[in-house]
Amino acid sequence: MSGNITLNHGEGGRRTHELIRDVFMKKFGMVEPLTDSAILEGSLVFTTDAYVVDPLFFPGGNIGKLAVCGTVNDLAVSGALPEYIACSFIIEEGFPVNDLLVIVDSMAEAAENAGVRIVAGDTKVVGKGKCDKMFITTSGTGMLDVAKKYISTGERIKPGDRLIINGSLGNHAIAVLGARKQLSFTTPVSSDCAPLNHMIGEVLNNCNGVLFMRDLTRGGLGGVLNELSEIMGNGIVINESSIPVDEPVRGVCEILGFDPLYLANEGKVLIVSSKGMENQILDLLRQDPLGKDSAIIGEVTADKGGKVIIETASGGRRIIDMPSGVQLPRIC
Repeated sequence: MSGNITLNHGEGGRRTHELIRDVFMKKFGMVEPLTDSAILEGSLVFTTDAYVVDPLFFPGGNIGKLAVCGTVNDLAVSGALPEYIACSFIIEEGFPVNDLLVIVDSMAEAAENAGVRIVAGDTKVVGKGKCDKMFITTSGTGMLDVAKKYISTGERIKPGDRLIINGSLGNHAIAVLGARKQLSFTTPVSSDCAPLNHMIGEVLNNCNGVLFMRDLTRGGLGGVLNELSEIMGNGIVINESSIPVDEPVRGVCEILGFDPLYLANEGKVLIVSSKGMENQILDLLRQDPLGKDSAIIGEVTADKGGKVIIETASGGRRIIDMPSGVQLPRIC
């Protein structure tokens, strides 16, 4: 890999994966498949993430809530029970203390809602103009039932298994875009930012049909489906008519040329269900407010080569590629 880092390297698609594979994995001795959290010796699970969202405040949340929920969700989709979080702040000189208090209060509330404890952290202050207001890094640990290690890797997925998401796509990205550009929507759009661990826990505790999970953040559903297809070596077919997208989000996408399949979410998870268990998982998801709009959107096929195909509402079929450009930078 050569050249310079661009915004494309941070959007969760093809360039991000090249950066991870050709630089970080190569130098750090990491092995595939990459997962949202590292499963360490025994049942300990660990993850870390950085948050640079612009603006810091948006409908439905702020950078602090986002940081806690993102780390909780990375642990939860690995099948783990999130327990502890550490957080680090990089704050620009001149940042209003009142805004800091709002952000920290949101973090405390999100942690309480998720049932996790924030136990350690660090703070650095840099000069005016050396940081865009505030960046936050969070790391989290949790415990995993060792019998569920396969959830991160997808190693048990086979043709015929079903794909489920827990609700509408793109709300987080459009909420942040609206706040960033000071857009006025006829119907307000709020971020879906939320901790998913309680909902996921209910599914795992009451059903053994979950084969894989991944939260749909940068790169959106399209990015995750391509990752999954590459891991398996099998194809995926999804049905456009089955994918929930709220009408205000759909309208903005049509006007601005966005594809909701690639928009970032902060409260959505893709679940691969073993064939025959999808309706049980769907019923469990719909019992939680965060899963009330859950839907079965497609299935794994026996086709080799790792292609993701969407059956369109008009009756056609097209390939969903790994995203390769920036739709919305600094979305999380």
